[in-house]
Parts: sequence; C-alpha cells; structure tokens
Amino acid sequence: MPKAKLGGAEIEVDEDGFIQEPDKWNQAIAEDIARTEEAFPMKEDAWKLVNYLRKYYLDFGIAPPIRMLTKQTGIDLKTIYRLFPGGPAKGACKVAGLPKPTGCV
Repeated sequence: MPKAKLGGAEIEVDEDGFIQEPDKWNQAIAEDIARTEEAFPMKEDAWKLVNYLRKYYLDFGIAPPIRMLTKQTGIDLKTIYRLFPGGPAKGACKVAGLPKPTGCV
C-alpha cells in the first residue's frame, strides 16, 4: 500500500487516497485530506458532517446512508456537495478518515 504524509505523519492510503489506518486519524490529517478534496478551509458545517461520519463509523463500522446523514445533521445534499465537491462518499468520508464506502466509485 502507498503511504502519504498527512498531518505530519506517514499514513497508509489506498489507490484513491482513503486512509487505511482510521485509528491514526486526527484533525490535522482531516485538514490535509480536505486540501486534496477542494474542501479547505473546513467550515463549521463541514466539521459537523465529518464528526457525525466518524461517530457513526465508530459505532456501527460502516458509513451511514445518505438519507440518514442529511436527516441527522440537518445539512441538505446540495450543501454537502458545496462543502465537499467530491460528494458525501468520496469527499466527506475520505476527510473523516473512513475506509472507502461500498459502492463508491
């Protein structure tokens, strides 16, 4: 697996840049990934999404369905795409340090 320098550390990533060591994720890593996803600087709503995604992943071991994400955060899909141009799966999940979601191309 390739490695990337994120947040001042060498982190293992897959071919699409998703980190493979979610336990090493931190805010500095998220901000470095956000730069690659055209989602920097991170705004309050972006952090709200990222923190929700992290909590859901840690609780259930998967990324939440899009409908649940929008309902639970109160952030509509159009806004999510504005915050994360790569979308909720590729952009937001990557910044949140989640593995590449199933069905993400």
